[in-house]
Amino acid sequence: MCHAFLADTNFYHLLTRIDESIAEEVRAGGCDCGGALHSARYPRKPRGVRGVLDESYQSRLSFCCAADGCRRRSTPPSVRFLGRKVYLGVIVVLISALHCGLSASRRQRLIKTLGVTVQTLRRWQHWWREQFVQTRCFRSLAGLLMPPIATEHLPGSLLEKLSAKALSERVVQLLILIAPSTTATGSL
Repeated sequence: MCHAFLADTNFYHLLTRIDESIAEEVRAGGCDCGGALHSARYPRKPRGVRGVLDESYQSRLSFCCAADGCRRRSTPPSVRFLGRKVYLGVIVVLISALHCGLSASRRQRLIKTLGVTVQTLRRWQHWWREQFVQTRCFRSLAGLLMPPIATEHLPGSLLEKLSAKALSERVVQLLILIAPSTTATGSL
């Protein structure tokens, strides 16, 4: 099955390690004011595949400046969470991409298995086609890829452009590429 990796705990451990690496770079850079950044994780209750997730998925990595008077929050880009969406990034990417290429029965089975409503799927499609294409992240990606990306088939059109053979590897590559859009500063 093309989405069998969704039940593989190693896949989610990989995403956690990538997020931790990105977060460490942000923490090491410190705050713009020169202050040190301290952990200030905030809780998450991701939907979709909770049975295979460990406790690291119960919070999003984030930091807060330790300098008196600053206390600015710094939330690193993430490959696990797409901004404030309650479903995991991998679920948003995969279901949105597969929506166009699946038969009606397979699409319904996947949607039922992951607990995604038709309304949620429509919101995701709107996000990819209307909001994501306005981000700095998408504009920089679109400038690098030729021929141009078919925005009406996002995120599938991006997945097709990636070099890895396995779908799970292409999903990870895509999550890394769009990670800047998962923060307020990267989505402008």
